[in-house]
Amino acid sequence: MNEYWMIAGGVLGVVLLYFGAELLIGGGVALARICGVPKLVIGLTLVAFGTSAPELVVSVDAAIRASGDIAVGNVVGSNICNIVLILGISALISELSCQRSLLLLDLPFLGGVSLLFVLLCLFGKGWIGRLDGGILLAIFCIYIFVRFKYFSFGLQESVESDKKLSVFAAIVFTILGLAGLVGGAKLFVGGAVTLAKIAGLSEALVALTVVSLGTSLPELATSAVAAWKGETDIAVGNVVGSNLFNILLIMSVTPLIRPINIVGIGMVDLLLMLGVTLLLYGIMLLARRLRRIDGALLLAIYVAYIIFLVRRG
Repeated sequence: MNEYWMIAGGVLGVVLLYFGAELLIGGGVALARICGVPKLVIGLTLVAFGTSAPELVVSVDAAIRASGDIAVGNVVGSNICNIVLILGISALISELSCQRSLLLLDLPFLGGVSLLFVLLCLFGKGWIGRLDGGILLAIFCIYIFVRFKYFSFGLQESVESDKKLSVFAAIVFTILGLAGLVGGAKLFVGGAVTLAKIAGLSEALVALTVVSLGTSLPELATSAVAAWKGETDIAVGNVVGSNLFNILLIMSVTPLIRPINIVGIGMVDLLLMLGVTLLLYGIMLLARRLRRIDGALLLAIYVAYIIFLVRRG
C-alpha cells in the first residue's frame, strides 16, 4: 500500500513542479524589474539555485546514507539532462538567444569546471574527498566574485519597474515557487525511485536516469515555461547557472559532509557530461542562439544516451 502512496505522490509532484515554476518565474522577473537587476543575473543565481535545491537535497542525503553512486550520478545525470533534454525542449518551444557575458564567462567557466570534475572523478581512485570538495567550493566563491565584479556588462535589456507586483508580493511568489519546486521534485523522485526498485534497476542506473530526471524537473518546468513566455535569459541562465551550482556547490558541500565513493558511474557518463557542455558552448559561440534544429539534435543525444543506459543496465 505504501508503494501506491509513493507513486501517487509522484503524480502530485508533477503538479507542484508546474505551479512552482510559474510562481518562481513570475516572482523572479518581478524582482528583477523592481530592483533593476537584469533577468540573466536572476536566472544565473536565484532561479538556478532554487531549481538546483532538489539535487542538493538528494545528493547530501545520498552521501549521508553512503550511496555514492546516487550522489554523483544525480549531478552527472542532471547536468546531461539539463543541457540535452531541457534546453532541447526549450529550444523547440522558442529559439534561445545568448548574451555576451554568458559567452565570455559562464559557458567557458562551465566547460572548465566540468573538465576539472571529470578529472577528479577519474583520478580519485573511486573517491571524491574533502580536499576535492574544498577545491570546488573555493572555485565557486571565485566564480561568484568574478561574475558580479567584472561581468555585469553586456546585459542588454531595458529594466523598468514592475507595477503589477509589490516587492513583498514578488518575494512571496518567489519563495512559494521555490517551495513548490523542491517539494514537487522530492515527491516525484520518491515515486519514481519506488517504481525503479520494483523494476529491479541498479543504483547507478536509477541515479543517472530516474533521480537525475526527477531532480531536473524544476529546471525543465522553469526553462520550458520561460521559453514559452519569451523569457529566454531566464531559460538559458537557469540551465547554465544550475549546472555550475551542481558541480561547484553540490559536489563541494556533499563530500565535505562525507567523502563520496563512486563505483557505478562510468567514463562514458562523465565524458558525455563534458561533451554536451562543450557542444552547447560551441553552438552558442557560432550561432549566438539555440535554434529548433539544435534543440532536435540535443534531444536525439538524450534519447541515444537513455537507450545506452538501459542496455548497459
